[in-house]
Amino acid sequence: EYTEGRRRWAEVVDAATAPSAGGGPPTQPQVIGALADAVGDEDVIINAAGSLPGDLHKLWRARSPRQYHLEYGYSCMGYEIPAAIGVALAAPERAVWALVGDGTYLMMPTEIVTAVQEGLPIKLVLVQNHGYASIGGLSQATGAERFGTDYRFRAPDGTFTGAPLPVDLAANAASLGMEVLRATSGDTLREALAAARAAEGPVAVYVETDPEPAAPAAPAWW
Repeated sequence: EYTEGRRRWAEVVDAATAPSAGGGPPTQPQVIGALADAVGDEDVIINAAGSLPGDLHKLWRARSPRQYHLEYGYSCMGYEIPAAIGVALAAPERAVWALVGDGTYLMMPTEIVTAVQEGLPIKLVLVQNHGYASIGGLSQATGAERFGTDYRFRAPDGTFTGAPLPVDLAANAASLGMEVLRATSGDTLREALAAARAAEGPVAVYVETDPEPAAPAAPAWW
């Protein structure tokens, strides 16, 4: 029964993470799929907050005992980059990837400076969906209509439905000394991830995602 259930879920994962034929921005599950193809068996992935913990829990298939490092306890926003530094110091022979959403990145990006100063080759995957996806979904589910959870100017009616804010997190990471690779599609994302894995210093892969298609529902995961 377990084996059959695992097989069925593997089909769901494959469908959700498969690259699309078009050249538009990838979905978050497709980012996870591209990263899964790019990493080595002994690489370490790190995450803590936002919608990524739920998506990774459902979609990531770890290939070694210490590959999957998530801070589930308190969803500590800002944990990922300092944690990647710690893992890189503890296991310098392993490639270390920090998956960071735009919301958690804004909480504590400054430890990038430490990685640059120490020449630690952490790999930052910066996922930009222009808002707080996790808390926005919870807000909508509880009737608060995603109030204030998108990076947008206020519209004349007072709602946050105006133009997107001119926020450039890739430029921010670069200003802190990190090499930044911008990806605009599934193909360029895979190219950037391959280049990041080969990099000898700290590097960020910045990708804007299509925020609408969500990961497959799995109420049991939580």
